[in-house]
Amino acid sequence: MNPTLLREGLIIYLILVTSLSIHEWAHAWTADKLGDDTPRSQGRVTLNPIAHMDLLGTVILPLTMVFLSSTGAGFFLLGWGKPVMVNSRNFRKPVRDDLLTTIAGPLSNIALCLITALIGGILLRFIPEIAPLIQKFIFINALLAVFNLIPIPPLDGSHILRHATKMSAKTYYNLARWGLLIMIVLINAPLFRTTLHYAIISVATPFLIAASFIASL
Repeated sequence: MNPTLLREGLIIYLILVTSLSIHEWAHAWTADKLGDDTPRSQGRVTLNPIAHMDLLGTVILPLTMVFLSSTGAGFFLLGWGKPVMVNSRNFRKPVRDDLLTTIAGPLSNIALCLITALIGGILLRFIPEIAPLIQKFIFINALLAVFNLIPIPPLDGSHILRHATKMSAKTYYNLARWGLLIMIVLINAPLFRTTLHYAIISVATPFLIAASFIASL
């Protein structure tokens, strides 16, 4: 086990947990503000990471990948938070408010990219050594924003697809049963990975440029 690789992996893991927690909190907070008290009743309108952690997706799987990467087996970190449950019947405008609640998650990650670029750019003037950390934070949040917009259940993009196609609840939940299997197949498809990579780069690059520009002022 390589201590340097392990340290790097754990740093990335902590960034992932922080970003996932804010992503799920954004869903819960938006739903709560739009009239659905389901997330609040389940204790999800909080920034406490423990409330948003999924045993498999936030603990077992990503930490296993971190420890495997420390042995030199290559690095790919995959994880997810506990989905926020909402009851769209509590919304004043069910379709609109469900879409707003859905998009709040990816938008929170874009917001984190922006905040990191602004604050990170200022800090880089005085602590240039933190450049790799800023890059990791921006890339992970760009990844979460892009990945969650893939239209496959239970990812956020599937809710957008459901409303856009007026998919019935029964059809959607039948499709959701195969969502994880579909994702496993796609992740192992070279074309999908290449497309995902370029999409993440496209989202992350403007924020990396902004951080570098602010640091140079």
